[in-house]
Amino acid sequence: MAKSKYAEAGVDIDTGNKIVKDIKKRVRDTFSPAVLTDIGLFGGLFDISKANSPINPVLVSSIDGVGTKLHIAAQLNKFYNAGRDIVAHCCNDIVVQGARPLFFLDYVASAKLGPDAVKEIITGIADECKNNGCALLGGETAEMPGTYVIGQYDLVGCIVGIVDREKIIDGKNIKDGDVIISLPSSGLHTNGYSLARKVLLDDAKLDLNAVPENCSRPLGEILLAPHRSYTPLLLNLAEKYEIKGLAHITGGGLIENVPRILPENVDAEIKLDKIEIPPVFSLIQKLGEVETEEMFRVFNMGVGMTIFVDCSNAENIMKDISTTGLKPEIIGKVVSGNKKVILKNEIR
Repeated sequence: MAKSKYAEAGVDIDTGNKIVKDIKKRVRDTFSPAVLTDIGLFGGLFDISKANSPINPVLVSSIDGVGTKLHIAAQLNKFYNAGRDIVAHCCNDIVVQGARPLFFLDYVASAKLGPDAVKEIITGIADECKNNGCALLGGETAEMPGTYVIGQYDLVGCIVGIVDREKIIDGKNIKDGDVIISLPSSGLHTNGYSLARKVLLDDAKLDLNAVPENCSRPLGEILLAPHRSYTPLLLNLAEKYEIKGLAHITGGGLIENVPRILPENVDAEIKLDKIEIPPVFSLIQKLGEVETEEMFRVFNMGVGMTIFVDCSNAENIMKDISTTGLKPEIIGKVVSGNKKVILKNEIR
C-alpha cells in the first residue's frame, strides 16, 4: 500500500493508533467502578456517586506541564519519570486545598511521535495515577511537525479532584504563632530546568552520565528524579489533624508560593539553616553565580511542600510523617505581617 499523503506530511495515523492499542492495559489498570467508558471514545465518563462523594462535594481542577525537564529526558532517552512527574505535580496542586484526585487527562505531543518514548511516558502516568488513587480517564497524542522539534516532547496534564466544602483547606485560619513544617523534595521536581540546563549543561558542560561534585549519583539521575507526590500522606493527615494551610513549592519557590495561602495580616518567617539543601542546588548556585534570593525564587531548594499547623499539633504530625520514611522539619513560624515570606539566617 502506498504511503499516505498525511504520513508524507509528517503525521502517521497508524503509529498513533498503535500507541493507543499498546497502552490500553496500563490505562485500564487505573480504572475504578466510577469510570464508565473505555479508551477511545470522544470523552471520558466518570460517575461521582461511585467515588465516595462527600456530602457537599466541590470539584477542584488543575492543569500543568513538565516543561524543559523533557529536554534532559530526551537526551538520555529516559521518559518514564516524566509521566510520573506530571501526575504527581497535578495531584499536589489540588491536595493543597484538601482535594482527593478523581481522574486525570494527559496530552503528549511531538513533531514525530516515538512509540517507545510515548509508551514510557504513559506507563509512568498510569503508574503514578494508581499510586494516587486516580483514574487515567483519557488523553491525546499529537504529532505536529513544524510546531515541535523532532526528538523533543511536550507533556501536559489536567486533573480533577473532589473535596467536601466544609473541609476545603484555604489558609484563612493561619495565625500568628502557627508553625511551618516542610516535606523534603526529591530534587528539582519539575521547575527551574531552563536555568539548571543553562548553568550545568550549556555553560559548565557537565556530563549527564558523570557524578558531579559533592553528589552521590550521576547528574542525569539527579535531574530526572521524579516529582514526589505528597497526596496520600496529606489526605491521611487531614483526616486526623487540623491542617490550616498547604503550599506546593513549585515555580516561584518558597518566596512566591507560600504567600498564596497566607491571610493578609501575617508573614511566614523561614529559617534557612533548618532547610537541608540537596547538593545539586548548591552546585547550580556556585557554577551559575546565582544570588540566594533568586535560588529560592526559582527552585524548591529541597522543600517540596509546606504544612501550616497549630504549634500544639506539630509534634504528633511530625511523628506521623516520619513513619512514612520522609524526614519532616519545622522550618519556620507565622508572625504578624502583610502576606510575605521572610528568609532568616544563613543557608545550612
